[in-house]
Amino acid sequence: MQFSAGQIAELLEGTVDGDAQVLVIDVSKIEEGRLGTLTFLANPKYTEHIYSTGASVVIVEKGFQPSRPIPKHLTLIRVADPRAAFALLLDIHEKQQHDRIGIEQPSYVSPKATIGKGVYIGAFCYIADNVVLGDGVKIFPNCTIGDGARIGKGTRLHANVSVYAKSIIGERTILHSGVVIGADGFGFTINDKGEQEKIPQSERIKNRSQFGSCIFRRIAGKKQIYFLCK
Repeated sequence: MQFSAGQIAELLEGTVDGDAQVLVIDVSKIEEGRLGTLTFLANPKYTEHIYSTGASVVIVEKGFQPSRPIPKHLTLIRVADPRAAFALLLDIHEKQQHDRIGIEQPSYVSPKATIGKGVYIGAFCYIADNVVLGDGVKIFPNCTIGDGARIGKGTRLHANVSVYAKSIIGERTILHSGVVIGADGFGFTINDKGEQEKIPQSERIKNRSQFGSCIFRRIAGKKQIYFLCK
């Protein structure tokens, strides 16, 4: 991340008060600011920190008027909503971090798999037969996608995720490191010898959800985890 105050102001549709060429390479809290960082002032109780912050750039409301001189190194970017503007910048930065395309090696991608446009598959991944990856899917290193699994467009799997066979994951979903989708749940039946036998199960996750644990399979039909779950 390296942007000038002028570039940031343009992204935010704001105005620069100070040096439009000053560069920032990181973000910080206003009370912990240091040269080269960007921060924001939205809550009035933090106003005092703007007079001592070490940050290079502070996003403030359009109407903000300092009651005394601010540090000489400090540039202000004036916007309608500083908190929303800062959140937008963080979102842009995160998307840039994950904006990768292509298949790294070594990895295995079955010739029977269907790979959409703009997909990224990190090193040491295994993509099995009949897997379907939608457009823009990002799969980071050391992930395993089982036979017949389907992953919707824009979904991101962080490192070390396992997706079992025939699992279905919707669009714009995020699976954090170590997540296991479709592991055996608790579906058993008793056979004529009085022994427990597992019952095959399946898994389905709908759109725009985030997970950081293990999602077990269900006995009959499909367990469905609905929209916007976290």
